[in-house]
This record gives sequence, C-alpha cells and structure tokens, in this order.
Amino acid sequence: MSVLVGLVVMLGMLVIVPAGLRLADVPELDRIRRLWLVFAGPGAVSLWLPRGQGATVLALCYGLGAALLALHALPRLVRRPALLRSLRTAPAEIALLTALVTPSIAATALVAERSGHSLFGFGLGILALTVPHFHFAGFAAALISGLVCRLVDSAAGRFAALSVPLGTLLVLIGYFVGDWAELAGAVVLTAGMWTVALLTWRTVRPTGRDRTTGLLLAASAAVLALTMVLALSWALGEATGLPHPTLTWMAATHGVGNALGFALCSVLAWQRLSDRTEQGGSTA
Repeated sequence: MSVLVGLVVMLGMLVIVPAGLRLADVPELDRIRRLWLVFAGPGAVSLWLPRGQGATVLALCYGLGAALLALHALPRLVRRPALLRSLRTAPAEIALLTALVTPSIAATALVAERSGHSLFGFGLGILALTVPHFHFAGFAAALISGLVCRLVDSAAGRFAALSVPLGTLLVLIGYFVGDWAELAGAVVLTAGMWTVALLTWRTVRPTGRDRTTGLLLAASAAVLALTMVLALSWALGEATGLPHPTLTWMAATHGVGNALGFALCSVLAWQRLSDRTEQGGSTA
C-alpha cells in the first residue's frame, strides 16, 4: 500500500469515522464511537507493516470494529421503522444506514489486501484503493448527504440523500458486473454529490455565522464540484476506452481532494455547526 493511500486511509479510520459518528447524533452509537480507536488504531498500524500475518491480524481488529458498526443498522431498522415509511425522514435515514455499513466493505478489502490475497478476483492494487473509496465516497459522502437532508427539507435534499447511497451501491455492483454499471453508479453518485455541494453552498453555508465555518463549507462544496468531474471522467474512460486519468493520478487528485477538501472540511464545519446549536440550546 503506497504512502499516499496509507495516509488517506488513516485519516478516514482515525478522524472521519469517529467524528462522523458523533455528528450522526444516534445515542446507540456512543459506545462504539468511544471505543473506535481500539479498533482503528491497530488497523492504522497494519497499513505500514509488510503484507503478512501480523498486518492481517491488526487489519482484522479494524474489521471487527467495522462489523460491530454495521450490525447497528439492522436493530435500527427494527426499532425505528417509521423513519423509513416517511417521505421526509426516509432519505436521511437510508443515508445514515449506508454510512454505518460502508466501513465494513472497506475493512473487508483491507484484510484481504494486508494478507496478500486477491478477493473476488480483484488484485491487491484495486483492493488497496477500495479501502479509502468506501471511507470517503461511502461513509463520509453518505453521512454528509444525510446531514444536509436533515437541515434542508426539500426535494433536492432528499434527492442528494438517496442518490449517494444508490450511487455507492451501483459502483459496488459495477466491481462485479462490469464498467458500464460502475459508470452508471458514478453518474448517480456525481449527481448526488453535486447536489450536496450546491445545497452546502446555497443553504448550509449561510447558517455558519462565523468566518471559519463558512470557509470550511465553501471549500467542501468547491472541492466536490471538481473532484466528481474526475470521478466521472475516469468511469467514462473505463467504460468506453476514451482517454482518462490513471488510478495513480486519481488517487493523488480525486482521492486526496475528497479526503481533505470534502470529508475533513465537512466534518469540521458540521461539528462547529453542531457545537453552536448545542451552545444556543444550553443558553436558551
């Protein structure tokens, strides 16, 4: 696993996921959020070890944490089915459930890659890139789209919250059935993320009354507008044979941009918005 990919994955494991779990405002996730570094710490160490038994065991620790997170999805469906029956609440809830499940996909790829074995016919290079993809295009994108949907009660907000999980699912299916399905997923995911960017710029950003929050939200929206063009061009090139960026170039541009410019800026901005809301409530 390259140094660049390893650093991006560490950001997802150690910062984005635990910060995102706090933003989700789901009380039943508090325990696993507090314990998250117990699982993510060994997983992060595994990135820097040679492939083999030691790296695999540490990656399995992260896999256990990701599995425990995913297992929260089914009980939540059972306990709160009304959320999925309401047109207003279902899209944000589906986005949250997607965020809970996607780290387990990343962890599965990580365990296989660290053990040095291909998985479902995918080589080690693809598996290594699958790990950051499902932390950022999976967990972070689904979570932020759900938060936007909660705040922006509109058809556009609901579209964003639904299209991100659907696009992520189609991209995953495309891994198995072919490039055209992956292209369809990229189109849907791009449409959803552009909608997130637009709503962040027009509606969420004005709610950030301090300059820092506004700049973080503006940066996340601007980066999404650019990085998703790269994702779409890559998927189109893979499906049609047209010239397109290499995977290495995509990791250095699309991957780093989404990790730092979108995911990190977004969770920092939404945390500031959340803290301000809590302070306002306590003051009231």
